[in-house]
Amino acid sequence: MPTAETFTPANAAMLSTLTGGVPVQQGQEIIQDVMSNSLMMQLAKYEEMSALEKEFDVFLEGPGAYWVGEGKRIQTSKATWAKVKMYAHKLGVIIPVSREYLNYKAGDFFTKMRPLIAEAFYKAFDAATFCNVANPYTQSVEESATGDRAITGDITVEKVDALEAALNDGGFVPNAYISKVQNNSLLRGLIRNVDGLNERVYDRGAKTLDGVPVFDVHKDITDFLKGTLYAGDFNYAYYGIPYGINYAISNDATLTTIKGSDGEPVNLFERDMHALRATMDIGFMILKDEAFASLKATVVP
Repeated sequence: MPTAETFTPANAAMLSTLTGGVPVQQGQEIIQDVMSNSLMMQLAKYEEMSALEKEFDVFLEGPGAYWVGEGKRIQTSKATWAKVKMYAHKLGVIIPVSREYLNYKAGDFFTKMRPLIAEAFYKAFDAATFCNVANPYTQSVEESATGDRAITGDITVEKVDALEAALNDGGFVPNAYISKVQNNSLLRGLIRNVDGLNERVYDRGAKTLDGVPVFDVHKDITDFLKGTLYAGDFNYAYYGIPYGINYAISNDATLTTIKGSDGEPVNLFERDMHALRATMDIGFMILKDEAFASLKATVVP
């Protein structure tokens, strides 16, 4: 679990510690919530990081096995490795809080803020790495699924077969489909005729498509449109978290991205409010673009 170098003591009053690192226990709990709820983090491989960039070796292809004749020398083959570099970028969230919250001790304060901070982080990370929304990284699933691996059309048996074939042609087998709850009715309608018998392609109970698990992105990721499916081998996606979470609290800012009931940006000083800004660094990379494909409806259903 990543840690920051300097943390605010859990028993410190928030009013006296307006900047610092989230206390160790609460910081680790927030990061664990992010890792447990981010769909990308559930599917991709975790790589330890202790700085904003890390160079490491990845395993591309394994050694082969050979039949050996009696008394014959065993043939050898080499595994294929590649050296790659992953970069972390800062992700921030701003949450308005009333003044009385600052009377809490730091540990209690961040325990209360924990679900709000974690949800904001994992939704932003997934939107970036799947849909390329406000993406600081050089890659995303959306950007990797190009050319013949970017298929257009409705979610039909033929198009799902084409989606899988697009990966198979490059030597990849999907280990996950990425969907959205709004697609469920479309998936349930997929029927394949085999030797005169109709078979359902989507297993509603197991939530699998042709035996491959289907995962839904968070409902608030609105850029993931109904009629979209991603397919991929997520063994070729990596992420890392080098540090813990830092924070700052202010009461003199104007929150331009948050509107009040009057439709105007929220001025904290005028409302006797404060805002918590929490930041964490997350690394991400896709090793092979060819391991990802997409299916998108020409017209959103």
